[in-house]
Amino acid sequence: MELNKQQQDMCTSSKWDFSDLNALFLNCTLKKSPELSHTEGLIRIAKAIMEKNNINVEVLRPVDYNIAYGVYGDMTEHGWDVDDWPKLYEKVKKAEILVLTTPIWLGEKSSICTKVVERLYSTSGDLNDQGQYAYYGRVGGCLVTGNEDGAKHCAMNVLYSLQHLGYVIPPQADAAWLGEAGPGPSYLDEGSGGPENDFTNRNTTFMTWNLMHMARMIKDAGGIPAHGNQRSKWAAGCRFDYPNPDYR
Repeated sequence: MELNKQQQDMCTSSKWDFSDLNALFLNCTLKKSPELSHTEGLIRIAKAIMEKNNINVEVLRPVDYNIAYGVYGDMTEHGWDVDDWPKLYEKVKKAEILVLTTPIWLGEKSSICTKVVERLYSTSGDLNDQGQYAYYGRVGGCLVTGNEDGAKHCAMNVLYSLQHLGYVIPPQADAAWLGEAGPGPSYLDEGSGGPENDFTNRNTTFMTWNLMHMARMIKDAGGIPAHGNQRSKWAAGCRFDYPNPDYR
């Protein structure tokens, strides 16, 4: 992906070291690889910015995997013959930055995106080394493409879900491209105007840098402070600064 001059200048003038960060884009297209994904076209902008800043980036399509339905970590323990989610979860755990991306269908995020959110939820009860929920100390963002209304609705749903599971959502952590309402060219189609759209390029760039900065800040701080949010200590009876109840 060739970045425009403004995007290139931001990369070359950066004074931050992001080289120890990992990013994972889950492209929730309904199309299996290697079929053309317009959503992946938008991903390429953020991916290129991150790679120019030496972040290790991986882009996967969950539709390429046999991901079972359900809200348990490994659904083969609950009647399913195959479940690839545990393999994907290992990649999720390695990533300080997670970006969920989705096309719009009938005004909603894709069914694959819904399944991914459910499976993220299935492993969100795991604990980190400090006894916090597993996704604490990570940042999340969202990219959306389509030729119908609903981009903000989809982003609202995805970003709420990610923060509920423990991800930190930085400012302006979403971007989207929408074509003309009704049938028409999609993002990568000739004449769509998508790759040249200044509004989308700006928002995608801002989202990417905000994800990178927030991930850098959190990692440098050693994660989210472990006080008042440790599931393990709450289960053991600790109530942090909350006053003990008066049973008189």
